[in-house]
Amino acid sequence: MESAYEMLSDKLGRDLYARGLTIACAESCTGGLLTSTLTDIPGSSYYVMGSVVSYSNDVKSRVLGVSEETLSQYGAVSEETAREMAEGVRQLMQTDIGVGITGIAGPDGGSEEKPVGLVYIAIADRMHTIVAKNNFSGTRLENKRAAVEKALSMIHDLIRSFL
Repeated sequence: MESAYEMLSDKLGRDLYARGLTIACAESCTGGLLTSTLTDIPGSSYYVMGSVVSYSNDVKSRVLGVSEETLSQYGAVSEETAREMAEGVRQLMQTDIGVGITGIAGPDGGSEEKPVGLVYIAIADRMHTIVAKNNFSGTRLENKRAAVEKALSMIHDLIRSFL
């Protein structure tokens, strides 16, 4: 039986293809799971242009263009970093849509201010960047899957609303 995000990724793939849109992902806490889910769909090479798994701040900064100021002021897990990741990967890959995901999947690494399960997801197109703050409460894998499902839903909403 297909999971909810597998069904959503299939529908999203059809929508991206039908509209001739391209997408690229910058993933931290999901470790490439969103890109893997998108590329599980046959024909995804028409719309998935690339991905950067950016666990380190160095990669976020050097490859994706997240500013050192953003990282020092707000941290790697923040709305600002997710926004710059999405915008940076969209520019880097020259795509219509960029996705940035950063968070704390767990089970360690959380704090009172930034607990395990905190995930920021940003979706950028040429005109807008939308960022959602999420607080998931599962295991590491459940948090990663929940973040992917939320990102797929946000991408789908963007395609329907703005493009």
